[in-house]
Parts: sequence; C-alpha cells; structure tokens
Amino acid sequence: MHKRVLMIIGIMILSLLVFAGCGGKGQSNPSSEKGSANKQETQTSSKGIRVGVVVKALNSDYWRLVEAGAKEAGNKLGIEVTVLGPAAETQVTEQVSMIEDLITKKVSALAVAPSQPSSAIPAFEHAKAQNIPVVLIDTDAKWDGKVSFVGTGNYVGGKQAGEFLAKKLGKGAKIAILRGALGDPTHDERANGAIEVLKAEGLEVVTVQPANSERQMGMTVMENILQANPGIQGVFATNDEMALGALRAIEAAKKNMVVVGFDGSPDALKSIKEGKLTASIAQNPYNIGYMGVDAAVKAAKGESVEKRIDTGTKVITKENVDEEQTKLAKILGNR
Repeated sequence: MHKRVLMIIGIMILSLLVFAGCGGKGQSNPSSEKGSANKQETQTSSKGIRVGVVVKALNSDYWRLVEAGAKEAGNKLGIEVTVLGPAAETQVTEQVSMIEDLITKKVSALAVAPSQPSSAIPAFEHAKAQNIPVVLIDTDAKWDGKVSFVGTGNYVGGKQAGEFLAKKLGKGAKIAILRGALGDPTHDERANGAIEVLKAEGLEVVTVQPANSERQMGMTVMENILQANPGIQGVFATNDEMALGALRAIEAAKKNMVVVGFDGSPDALKSIKEGKLTASIAQNPYNIGYMGVDAAVKAAKGESVEKRIDTGTKVITKENVDEEQTKLAKILGNR
C-alpha cells in the first residue's frame, strides 16, 4: 500500500512538470502582447468615432491619394471614415451640401478641404454649434473655429516652382501661369509664391489665367496663351492636371519649353519620366488624408492637436522620379 501511494505521488509530480514545460513553450512574447494590447486599447478608445472627410473633388489622382490616406488612418485607428467630394473642384455648392449632410448625420468630426473657404464657413459654424470639431486639410481658411490645418505650405511650394524656372531659364525669360479657380486660396498662394521669386530673379510673368484645375481647360487656355504670346518660354501650372493639359497644347504647337506642375500626381510623374513634363512640386496627399483623419480623431476624443501640421513639398524631376513613382505605386496598390 505504501509503495502504491508513493507511485501515485510520483506520477502526479511528473505530470505537473510536463504541464509546466508545455506552458513555458506556449508563452507569447511579452513585448508582442504589449504591442497587441496597445493597438486594441487604441481601437477600443476610438470605438464609435465616425469621421467625415470632404475633399474638393474625386476626379484626379491627387484627391484619390488623399482618400487613400484617410481610409488607411481609419483602418489603423479602428474608426469609420466616409470620404466625399463633388465631380469637379468648381462645384462649391455641392461640396457645402456634403458638409451639411455629414453634420446632419452627426459624425464625430470633420476633415475638410474647402474649395471656397468663405462659402464653407457657415457650414463650419453649424458643425461647431453641434460640437463637431473641424480640421481643415489641403486648404486653410480664415476661421478661428478650426481645430487645425493639415497640409502643404502652398506659398513655399510656389516659391520652389519659381526658383526652379529661374534656374532653368535665367533672367528675361517669359513665363505663363495657369492657376486653379479664382477665389481658391490654395492656388492664390502657389501662384503668388512663384510670382514673387520670378520677379525677384528678373523673369517676366506675361499672364496668369485660371484653368480651374482641369486638364482639358488647361489645354484650351494654353492654346490661347500661345497664340497671344508666342515668345513664352516657361509655364507654371498650380496643379498637375492643368500642367498636363498645357503640355498637350505645347506639343501640338510643336514647341519646346519648361513646364512645371504642382502635386506630384502619378500621371505627372509618368510624364516626367518620359521626358515631357519638366517637373512637379510634389505634395504628400496621402499624408494629408492620413494626418487629417488622425487629427480629427484626436479632436473628437478631446485630445490636444497642433494648430498647423505641415506635410511638406519637394521638387520632382527626372533625377528623382523613380523613387517617387515607387512610393505612390505602393500606396495606390494597397488601396
């Protein structure tokens, strides 16, 4: 009997040792558990937050990149993101209606790129009255109620375009500027930044004409400019769509000149690589969307947000276009 008891006790001890060993092998990495817990905690604390993103249009690669960034932020933060935009940047009334609709649906926060800020301010005030924080993305507005502005230093970007043209063409060169819709401060700043540098460097800005950020209109406006000013040597368009349209008109007229766009869109990069478009001042539209949503979520949770978040610009030419194309392909491919 005594031997039997000892045998049972021995078996129990052996079983406990085997169980402990198996448990040791199955343990997860503490740092991995912590990282997973942090992510779960972030998503849990953001649960139920809905962010409405309203852009100027969804008719170009630029705004699709903003949309991609905004949706990726939603995925990472575990929140619902709705991205809206009219068919064209000139459809200001439609954009304001979209903002109002999101307010009616009681979103937690808004991230808006206003086509015409003065027209959107009443909608922003309505949002504020409903305790819906508003983050402005891409385009700033003179409105004290905004939580933050997330976007490019457009005046600085315009100056970069002016400096590039001045370096390429030198004093006395004649430049045409195609800009977005009148009243859009983003295009005001880009054009004015370029004009400041061009004049300071002794180049002549022959004309500044709106082409409403559209490729077809950019071509038509450029055709008219070439007829009236055949001595033009360089063009700055305050977005890539207009630059690519202007390029068509220049090619049709069998002319060769320096053409600089703004945005760093996939189509523009392709044209640069082919040796057609000379350069583009690249924004980071993906970051504008991502960081805009991130700021909106923080505001919805009552956290502090920086008043200005600069997403930066850089000049893209044939020398660095491959790197930029790879980056954009990866972003768009993950959509």
